[in-house]
Amino acid sequence: MSKKAVIVLSGGLDSTTCMGMAKEKGYELYPITFHYGQKHNREVEQAKKVAEYYEAPDHRIVNISFLNQIGGSALTDQSIDVPTDMDEDEIPATYVPARNMIFLSLASAYAEVIGAEAIYIGVSAVDYSGYPDCRPEFIESMNETVNLATKAGATGSNMVIETPLIDLTKAETVKEGLRLDVPYELTTSCYNGEEEACGECDSCRLRLKGFEEAGSTDPIPYKG
Repeated sequence: MSKKAVIVLSGGLDSTTCMGMAKEKGYELYPITFHYGQKHNREVEQAKKVAEYYEAPDHRIVNISFLNQIGGSALTDQSIDVPTDMDEDEIPATYVPARNMIFLSLASAYAEVIGAEAIYIGVSAVDYSGYPDCRPEFIESMNETVNLATKAGATGSNMVIETPLIDLTKAETVKEGLRLDVPYELTTSCYNGEEEACGECDSCRLRLKGFEEAGSTDPIPYKG
């Protein structure tokens, strides 16, 4: 019986790299994508393309768009603009309250149902925007909680939250993805969700910096 991994797949660079890394480890890939009330649907559409590229047998797209009713983030709240200048000492407006905690809770439920032993999520504690739910201490705590809260954990079939990018810079992530032939041309990172990336938001800047430092060219189109 093949081993299975659930991949939290946003359609972005990091989660798609996780797809390639899990595949190299010999896992059968079960991506799960969340429509969490984003202002745009582009990342969900790109996630579909990534899942097709990897011939994932069952790509789940879960609608949790009620998060836009909670608001509090430039990614879900129409009253908050996506910033183009970030203060590195503050948690940015693009932080979505408790997003990774919610994602991992639902991913663990899916993993339990299909008998997956691993859950991959593309968080990084190095080149990131200062989100508290990307820190190693959160992942460690969540991993313990998942196994305390599930039948799988209670019966000895522990699931492991895998974060292979957590100690990597964006450039190191890109290099790893290029080695694995990850289809970066199918991914999206821009917070504005247009066909051409803005190149100005925090996510675009981190991505461009990563490709530049990796000595490569980002294959997606940018404005200007």
